[in-house]
Amino acid sequence: MYDLVHFYLIGFAVYHVPMKTMRRRPRKAVAREDAARWVKNNLGFEPDEKQRLMLSTGSKQGILNCTRQWGKSFIGAAKAVHQACTEAGSLTLVVSPSARQSGEFVRKAEIHARRLGIQPKGDGDNEISILFPNGSRIVGLPGNQATTRGFSAVALLLIDEAAQVNDEMYASLRPTLATSDGALWLISTPYGRRGFFYDAWANGGDSWERISVPATECARIPAAFLAKERANTSDRNFRQEYLCEFSAMVNGAFDPELVDAAMSDEFEPLVLV
Repeated sequence: MYDLVHFYLIGFAVYHVPMKTMRRRPRKAVAREDAARWVKNNLGFEPDEKQRLMLSTGSKQGILNCTRQWGKSFIGAAKAVHQACTEAGSLTLVVSPSARQSGEFVRKAEIHARRLGIQPKGDGDNEISILFPNGSRIVGLPGNQATTRGFSAVALLLIDEAAQVNDEMYASLRPTLATSDGALWLISTPYGRRGFFYDAWANGGDSWERISVPATECARIPAAFLAKERANTSDRNFRQEYLCEFSAMVNGAFDPELVDAAMSDEFEPLVLV
């Protein structure tokens, strides 16, 4: 009898006492795989130095100022697919000046998704969209302020060809990140010294990660091609399209550089009495 009671008490202690007296160890957060490594391992291409920087930076605000034909939409789509696959239920918004451009961006994301064995399908609500098996979505929108209403808790906001998206659209997009601590990336080739893209690059301060990729630093663009382009376009246009320089608008009445050079604080203002 004593043995039975003793056995019962031991069993009770083993199965019941720890629930009240022992603390459970907190589960360790599992870090996501580095995005550049994930892209290499899952999407089948080796990102170059600047692509790795864009993919793997921890900055919440980034600007990619790059030459034409560098592949900015391709690498931006890879970043969007990484976000969708590694954070279940997340929302990535892609905004471009037109529906056609947003559609091209999302089609590049579909190519990446197929490499993962995912057959892309829409989310049922948005014409330009991908719904992933884990509930994440990539949604493409044209540069129309009305299209941003209703979106919130955005994990990643990519503004493609940002230099040609208007300031009102940009202002309407930023609140979609308010509750999610999401990341914002402006991706573009320069288009004059105007708009939020130029302002963020020139005056945005330390809150922005800035990545510049001129054509002269892109191995995929032959030097012979650049020589032909330099010979067949204006110096101003070549510097803007291929060297990532923010040139004055060609249709301006005055060159801003000349206006700035003419300004001086050495003279007293003229006061008319």
